[in-house]
Amino acid sequence: MELRDIEIFLTLAEELHFGRTADRLHISQARVSQAIGQQERRLGGRLFDRSNRRRIRLTPLGQQLYRAIHPAYQQIIEGIDAVKAAAADTGGTLTLGIMGPQSWMIRDLVRRFQAHHPTVRLVHRELSAVDPLTPLRAGDIDMAHVWLPVHEPDIVTGPVTHTSPIVLMMSADHPYADRDSVCLEDYGDLTFVSHRSPIPASMEEVFQPFRTPSGRPVARGPEIANWDDQLKAAGVGQSVSAAAAEAARFYPWPGLVYVPVRDAAPVRWAFAWLTGNRNPLIRALARTAGGSR
Repeated sequence: MELRDIEIFLTLAEELHFGRTADRLHISQARVSQAIGQQERRLGGRLFDRSNRRRIRLTPLGQQLYRAIHPAYQQIIEGIDAVKAAAADTGGTLTLGIMGPQSWMIRDLVRRFQAHHPTVRLVHRELSAVDPLTPLRAGDIDMAHVWLPVHEPDIVTGPVTHTSPIVLMMSADHPYADRDSVCLEDYGDLTFVSHRSPIPASMEEVFQPFRTPSGRPVARGPEIANWDDQLKAAGVGQSVSAAAAEAARFYPWPGLVYVPVRDAAPVRWAFAWLTGNRNPLIRALARTAGGSR
């Protein structure tokens, strides 16, 4: 089995989606299907259950193969990256943009990367949740740690680092503040903040859908320019705002409560970088992220 075919299998086993696998590896879906088909014929059994058109899953044989080859593959890639770094005879610098609490969520990943690349200088920059992609495009950072999906043609995303439940931030005297949880259909009764920045709609609707599951429009209220504006708008009761659950631990403002959204899909987080950025440390950190789960 070729190394590229192993990479395709492992990525599909993690994404469980042909389209996302193709996007992540920058190949066609046909190439993914061809590689998996060849592997299944070679091994004599099905690696994936494709009975559900929307989502595939690993068969017991596929699970066995993943457990068997993933550690070895990761060790090979890390060894190659280490040799490349040694050949270059330089540690280099990697500038990361991370949003507040997410630096705590990925601290073990970053420590692992630093342990494998002790001469690399990591520079951390605060990334705005209101405008997460502009610093990347401006060249201020090499990699941005953002939530998915990112469907931008000039931006590449790496493996998922972790997931976060969604909560709603609201004033303590809001009518919904004493609830144990809310559901997505409740969004139709609420007013959310609106963004001044050019955040892609596909990213915005992860936290703040434009319609409820039944099709009701979700109202937008005060315009915000940064995270502090978002906290203040929720705290004074002008609107509610959706956030990753970690926010409740890191931003316990007086008069602000966090209510879980019980039926919202967990937010997926990953590193992203510009397609044209050739800094070899980007790939090294992405590989570390792929082996951290």
